[in-house]
This record gives sequence, C-alpha cells and structure tokens, in this order.
Amino acid sequence: MRSNRCKCLFLSGLFLVCFCLFACNDAGKKEKTGRTIITDVEYNIRQTHEKSYVLDARGKVRNVGEVDLKNVVITGYCRSCILEFTSQHWFTSNIDKTENQKDSISYLPVGAEEDFSFEEIAFYFTHVQTPPEKMPEEIEVAVESFDPVE
Repeated sequence: MRSNRCKCLFLSGLFLVCFCLFACNDAGKKEKTGRTIITDVEYNIRQTHEKSYVLDARGKVRNVGEVDLKNVVITGYCRSCILEFTSQHWFTSNIDKTENQKDSISYLPVGAEEDFSFEEIAFYFTHVQTPPEKMPEEIEVAVESFDPVE
C-alpha cells in the first residue's frame, strides 16, 4: 500500500516538473506578428461603356511587421455605396470579390514595399452621357489576408 502511494506521489511530482519545464520553455518565446500598411493610394474613375463607369485603385503596401509575409491579398470597399443597381449613384455588390477586384502579392519581406492595383471598387451607371460628378465618400483599401512565413 505504501509503495503505491510513493509511486503515485513520484509520478505526480514528475508530471508537475515536466509541466513547469514545458510551460517555462514556451513563456520565453514571443510570437512574431505580421503587419502591413497601405500608402500612396490613388483612385481613378474609368469609363467602361458609353454610360457606365467604375472606380479603380492603385497604391503601395508595406510590410511593417516582424516576419516576412506571403499570399498578401489587397482589395477595396466602398462603405458609402448602395447595394442596388441604381442610376446616377455609386453602387457595389456584397458578393465575393472577383480576381480583378483584388490584387495578390506572393511574397513581401520585412520592410519591403510593393505596388498593387485592382479594378471595380464601385460602379456608376447613368442614362445621360455625363460622368459622375464626384467619387464616393467612404472608400477603403485594405489588406484582406496574408500568411506569415515561418
């Protein structure tokens, strides 16, 4: 009986020591993170047909994080656009972005900056042959996703 108690105490102590060693081993490691910023964004209204226009974007993305990045996907959103196909109003859709509505950068090292461009953030249709008077108000370019390189 006494030997079973000793074995139980010994195994419990061993388990506690192993737990502490592994916990302390991971505590010293700080996980490095990826972070990007968008710079030099330019928007362009482009005529696609006689009475329709789209809003395109181009700019630069910089890796300001602690690790290299891969599969960086950049896209744009028009927060002030309506979700209906309406004449003489900027509109957009809430479906997934198509390939021309986003740009991908396969590899972006720490500190590096790459150009991006994509089309069709928003759409404009009119019954008369006059272009839109102004751009939409709330336009946003964002890094949609990336994978850190380990």
